[in-house]
Amino acid sequence: MKVHLVDGTFELFRAYFGAPPAQGQDGAEVGATRGLMRSLLTLLRDPEVSHVACAFDTVIESFRNEMFDGYKRGDGIEEDLLAQFPLAERGCRALGITCWSMVEFEADDGLATGAARYGRAKDVEQVVICSPDKDLAQCVVGDRIVTLDRVRRTRRNEAGVHEKFGVAPESIPDYLALVGDTADGIPGLQGWGAKSAATVLAHYGHVEKIPADVEAWEVEPRGAAKLAARLAEQRDDVALYKQLATLRTDVPLAEELEDLRWQGAYREDLSILCEELADASLMARIPRWRSD
Repeated sequence: MKVHLVDGTFELFRAYFGAPPAQGQDGAEVGATRGLMRSLLTLLRDPEVSHVACAFDTVIESFRNEMFDGYKRGDGIEEDLLAQFPLAERGCRALGITCWSMVEFEADDGLATGAARYGRAKDVEQVVICSPDKDLAQCVVGDRIVTLDRVRRTRRNEAGVHEKFGVAPESIPDYLALVGDTADGIPGLQGWGAKSAATVLAHYGHVEKIPADVEAWEVEPRGAAKLAARLAEQRDDVALYKQLATLRTDVPLAEELEDLRWQGAYREDLSILCEELADASLMARIPRWRSD
């Protein structure tokens, strides 16, 4: 079997900026929730999809904000998008999909924990993390745990991660610490770009193993002396950035593998939600209803 783990936050953002706006029964904006549910239904119609879970950033801020003031916050996110997170989670549950609502942790931590846990199960052929976020590349293991960009329809295994970033999956947090990640508010180090970081990390693997003295470097990226000097000045910063970029795999998820089996949508819950969304047509799109 395959386990599909969906980045609900990304899906909701994608729907907000890609789906047409729409008003619900009370006049509030619900277009992103409608778009999200249609996207999830497309996934559920795939014959390969039997076990599925979806993770949301119920609260945008997480424990990482306590570690670094510059880390991403909910400031600046459109209010009518933020207001749809509860609706989106209700929609996910009404469709019968296991929903992980992240408060202390982030959605990516939930996905990383699920990938690590279910990826060890003997009955699982493959875990598919449905998200294009580059930080989730650190979860990839061979062909057993892969990422899937549903927009571009590209699947990335361990070889694909190396081809894309120039480093192995386990070096992705180090890579992001050096290069930075604007989406998460990680600044990286000035002068360190994708090419130089890949060149150095492909050899040393982790920032802790990069020699302080450039004369000891066994690789020669362009501007090596300046790169080494910058790294020496900001070793503590890099350690923090790496910690921020490292996904947690200890989120206390309650579900066992069998709990992720998709058995159909909940007719009553979905009917009530569709009335609120002013979208009765969604009911006709459901491929299977739960019997309980």
